[in-house]
Amino acid sequence: MGGSTRKGFNLLLVGVVMVVITTMVGTCSANFYDDFDLTWGENRAKIFNGGQLLSLSLDKVSGSGFRSKKEYMFGRIDMQLKLVSGNSAGTVTAYYLSSEGATHDEIDFEFLGNVSGEPYILHTNVFSQGKGNREQQFYLWFDPTTNFHTYSIIWNPHHITFLVDNIPIRVFKNAESDGVPFPKNQPMRIYSSLWNADDWATRGGLVKTDWSKAPFTAYYRNFKVTGFSATSAFSDVATSEIQNSGKDSVLDAYGRRRLRWVQKYFMVYNYCNDLKRFPEGIPAECSHGRF
Repeated sequence: MGGSTRKGFNLLLVGVVMVVITTMVGTCSANFYDDFDLTWGENRAKIFNGGQLLSLSLDKVSGSGFRSKKEYMFGRIDMQLKLVSGNSAGTVTAYYLSSEGATHDEIDFEFLGNVSGEPYILHTNVFSQGKGNREQQFYLWFDPTTNFHTYSIIWNPHHITFLVDNIPIRVFKNAESDGVPFPKNQPMRIYSSLWNADDWATRGGLVKTDWSKAPFTAYYRNFKVTGFSATSAFSDVATSEIQNSGKDSVLDAYGRRRLRWVQKYFMVYNYCNDLKRFPEGIPAECSHGRF
């Protein structure tokens, strides 16, 4: 890490510590037994510690996954993850919001594994009405396998913000005025899965999964929802409050500085800059900085 990067990181770290402490004070852990169903992988998905900890495992036979019991519309979700350690090449740990059907909406975190000593890639994407192709990818500024870290999504009708340890890494703004569909009409469930994707996940599929290292395991704790309303009890008052929140200001000045820091030093791919992929012109949301 260069001198300018270290200086920026040190200045940022002071603020990050303050934000994390503030966030932790008001956090109460949900219970995985109450909030989630283990949907596939048989005994490879486990809930333990009285419902406070969940693990997903992958072996050569199968991966595993879970999903929320409820559907949600708008708000913030937080989940702490500790990713597969060691040689995780070929594996993908996915954590996302999604509706169902061919015209589904989806908001993705995907963690692309790598060989030992090489960094994970955090892959983000936004789908609306079944169309995605809005990828941004990042390295992380820490080892995500040694401790738990918090990965968050803030979703309202005006923007989607991705955060890592309360640091914004991406903001996708509503660009319906430019003809770009935005996910705001379909309630979504929370999903996560650990699966083998060695045909593409690591160096475009050049590095395959080393099954001698299996089982691969990721851990989850401290799930929290804030401002969400379950669709079974979604009141008109809650709808109005959420739809009007965050309309004019996505991030404060400090948040914008943090976002620029991440995108300058840790972004490794941005679909809006991939001119070879879009020879007829970049997507409409890119031209107005709404990605």
